[in-house]
Amino acid sequence: MAWRFKASKYKNAAPIVPKPEACVRDISVGSYQTYGNNIAASAAFMTFNVDHNGSNLAVLPIDDCGRKSKTMPLLHAHTDTVTDMAFSPFNDGLLATGSQDCLVKIWHIPEKGLEESLSQPECIFSHKQRRVETVSFHPTADFLLTSTSFATVSLWDINTETELYSSSEGGDVVQSLSWRADGTVFATTCKDKQVRVQDPRANRVTHSANSHQGLKDSRVVWLGDPNWVLTTGFDAVRLREVYIRDIRNFEEPVKILQLDCSTGILVPLFDLDTNMLFLAGKGDTTIQYMEVTERDPYLIEGLRHSGEQTKGACLVPKRALQVMQAEVNRVLQLTSTSVIPITYQVPRKSYRDYHSDLFPDTAGPVSPIFASQWMAGENRAVAKISLDPAKKQAGITQPRLGPRPYTPPNLGDKSDAAQETSNGKSADMVERVDKLSLDLDKDIDESGDQGDESGHTPTTAERRRLFEEQTGGQTSKPKNKEAGETKPVVVSEQPSPVEEVAAPIEDSSGDGLSIAERRRLYESRSMSVQEPASLSPTPLRRRDSLKGSQPQQETIREEPRVKVTDKNPELATPTPKRTSTVFGRVSKFRHLKGTFMPKATHIENIRNISQQLPKECDGFHANPVRAAVPLSGPGGKIAIFELDKTGKLPDGVIPTLVNGTSVMDFAWDPFDYSRLAVACDDGTIQLWTVPEGGLTEPTNEPTTVLSGHSEKIYFLKFHPLARDVVATGSFDMTVRIWDLKEQTEKLQLEGHTDQIFSFAWSPCGKFCATMCKDTRLRVFEPRKSSKPIAEGTGTEGLRGARVVWALDGTMLVVAGFDKISERQIVAYNAKNLKAPLGTVGLDVSPAILVPFYDEDSSTIFLTGKGDSTVYVFEVTEESPYLCALSHHRMDSLHQGISFLPKNVCNISGVEFAKALRLTNNTIKPVSYTVPRIKSELFQDDLFPPTRVTWEPTMEAKEWFEGGNKQPRRISLKPEGMDSLSDSQPTNGSDKVSHKIENSTPFVGQKPSWDQGSVKEKQAAIQKSVSKRMEINMKLEQDEMEGVDSKEWED
Repeated sequence: MAWRFKASKYKNAAPIVPKPEACVRDISVGSYQTYGNNIAASAAFMTFNVDHNGSNLAVLPIDDCGRKSKTMPLLHAHTDTVTDMAFSPFNDGLLATGSQDCLVKIWHIPEKGLEESLSQPECIFSHKQRRVETVSFHPTADFLLTSTSFATVSLWDINTETELYSSSEGGDVVQSLSWRADGTVFATTCKDKQVRVQDPRANRVTHSANSHQGLKDSRVVWLGDPNWVLTTGFDAVRLREVYIRDIRNFEEPVKILQLDCSTGILVPLFDLDTNMLFLAGKGDTTIQYMEVTERDPYLIEGLRHSGEQTKGACLVPKRALQVMQAEVNRVLQLTSTSVIPITYQVPRKSYRDYHSDLFPDTAGPVSPIFASQWMAGENRAVAKISLDPAKKQAGITQPRLGPRPYTPPNLGDKSDAAQETSNGKSADMVERVDKLSLDLDKDIDESGDQGDESGHTPTTAERRRLFEEQTGGQTSKPKNKEAGETKPVVVSEQPSPVEEVAAPIEDSSGDGLSIAERRRLYESRSMSVQEPASLSPTPLRRRDSLKGSQPQQETIREEPRVKVTDKNPELATPTPKRTSTVFGRVSKFRHLKGTFMPKATHIENIRNISQQLPKECDGFHANPVRAAVPLSGPGGKIAIFELDKTGKLPDGVIPTLVNGTSVMDFAWDPFDYSRLAVACDDGTIQLWTVPEGGLTEPTNEPTTVLSGHSEKIYFLKFHPLARDVVATGSFDMTVRIWDLKEQTEKLQLEGHTDQIFSFAWSPCGKFCATMCKDTRLRVFEPRKSSKPIAEGTGTEGLRGARVVWALDGTMLVVAGFDKISERQIVAYNAKNLKAPLGTVGLDVSPAILVPFYDEDSSTIFLTGKGDSTVYVFEVTEESPYLCALSHHRMDSLHQGISFLPKNVCNISGVEFAKALRLTNNTIKPVSYTVPRIKSELFQDDLFPPTRVTWEPTMEAKEWFEGGNKQPRRISLKPEGMDSLSDSQPTNGSDKVSHKIENSTPFVGQKPSWDQGSVKEKQAAIQKSVSKRMEINMKLEQDEMEGVDSKEWED
């Protein structure tokens, strides 16, 4: 019995929690119903779920810490919640993810981490119609991945992208899977309360037994003894318990340990080298440490850590531990706002030496076999390595971070392959430029450092020879003596990036470069390279803000290089330019600011907001007087809130409109702030009139009920000009236009072959546009034909879309998804829908972007349900058509945003848009303003005469008979305010004036009111402001020539 008194080396291992500065902070982690740990780590990186839906992952260096920005690069992994993730034990940058979207994806993390968001995986495996539950790598065979989906266990060879094995031996959902250390068998726990040991190469279950009898999840992990399996779960009375089983007598547990009756699912984390076991319960504030022994009592409890509530946990590989500090293990605890690295340290008198007794040899990062060899029957153990830093410095253990272990697969997209082939030469040149830049960095450091032993500065000739060696003589550079500069002779069709780097290298003299020349040389290498145009162009990085620009470079900026293929020239679009560059177009709204109104204007304590509305519904609508919010529960309830009655709502029943059936969509009458139209799933339209002063009690008696659709309605839109005209769309794939005054259906639009995602009236009221699930964008003129007059291809995603008109009806903007479920915004010419004008990709999120277009500022606001960011773009008539402005990022998620008419904006405060934002329990007003120095003046360059959209121009009968009366325009100038243009001198020129007339805009035609005079007025304002401001783009150091190297020797 001497073993009982043998002291364990790890019994006093104590958890050490770092200071908040050493943790990853200010992240947003939601609550995810998954079987995974929500966090994983390799020796180089950590990754974890972020955002409310968990479809994105944050990937950070393993020792990263500090506050994290909301705009940090993310791994846009899937379109739905990521259920599990795992790093390869043999490649620290190889990551596998599984998701509820039924896909398994393989990612390669660059050696330096994510410098920009990543959304393109290396390869994809599909489980078809079942969500992926777990993913894990094989412990001995490289590139062998295991995944589970429902009752199916699959093995994948990543190298060949093939499925090697698939089995459905389990009778129910596989909740957990763990490989034995030698990689011969794996153990699973299932929802059918069974634990199984399975040999995939023999395709049979070797052992099976009854496991935990509770209904909640269970977990499994192999212990250090190759015959022991540990499981965690719940018993029949919901007590948490731990079982240890020996496969030689599998049915009877060796050890049963009952813990407590907490509801948190125990996640077991086991270290094979030290036999240390950590039990982290999801939702618990404690992490238990136990040591596994060979004999009774088998589990010896150690020190317990208490802290924040756990969302997930994982162990850090041994190769990343600080062994010189006796750190025997490190647990990464994921909380709702941070990642806390909890160090388990063994107390020692001194930490100067390496304590070899605490760190036995561990499995190394080199795999002995590949997936195909293992599947053929080979079994080899992973070579062990020492954690002694002295041996690591000798090159015994080096973690592998790159290069990529395999080439990215071709997933069947022929266009990408063709593009890769056509751009092979340019890609090779860019790669060589990167290598050249590294050499130039080294040269600049050596030449600028006085500590150089030789004191020699590379001459121009030496630099030229270095450049020619790197580029292989691709370019020849005859000197232009008259201009005093060097112009490279272009060999290829397009100027290569190498030539742009080569130009600053040349010098007319043979002496060394001066300090100013070195600075310009360094800046020239930071210029971004303009890529060929693609179907989804993205804004260029700023390349024209350099101080030492040359005329030749300006020519390149003004004329972007566009390569048009002969096969489909319409699809090639020019690469867009930024709107905020020094030489390009500058938007007046690029610095717009979104702010919340004071708390006194909020409506709080709103309860039971519905989360089950269809995706075609915006979910929240408001007018200047009232706001409508759908509530959860039966009966289709919609709460009406008076905006002048702010503050906290009293507890109790909220007065509602009870529709008697589920609400599909609803909208306020733009000309009557007391009338609400509701579309229901029984195919009816219910019209409600809210009494003056608001609702005082629930009511279930609408003023009017219209029936016509054979199936449920999923959108409802009022006409922008005519009173009592409304359009509805139904699952019967028709759009019907109603006369609410006569309570009859007047028109019916046909031609849709699938579900209609969105509908929008044109500003002139003559046309309408629809976006359909068949990816077709259609334009109708309903009073002339029931068939579309124009049709084109819209967004490719099938999750949903929205369409809106812009630029006086000359352009259509569609917000939807591409084929890989990335959210995007696409601009179309309303007269030619064959190819898009411009496309902007945003992010990967399941929320459908809901657009609002402000005609006066030509800005479009977009956000989705569950988002915390409002994206803002300016729509322009020339490329790039969609120019990004300052996006408004908020501190919490919202359910919807509803913008108000222009007449409620605070013009004296330079407020050009106002909206109401609905959160989980509050309605908050949001103000969008433009910062101006002279805010006491009326900013007439920001506020042109606006259309009166809150008054009808005609009745329904007149519109159905062919009337096209356009709205009048009024000035928004408040009384008593002077205009900005009037307060500026105009150099004796006559004051600009214009006459506002009624206009009749339609698709492809400009309005009849004097647009040119407004542009002249804006130009006069800009000219007058420029004369008053001194703009000096030069810096003092531009005039400095520095000192030659020869003068230093003197």
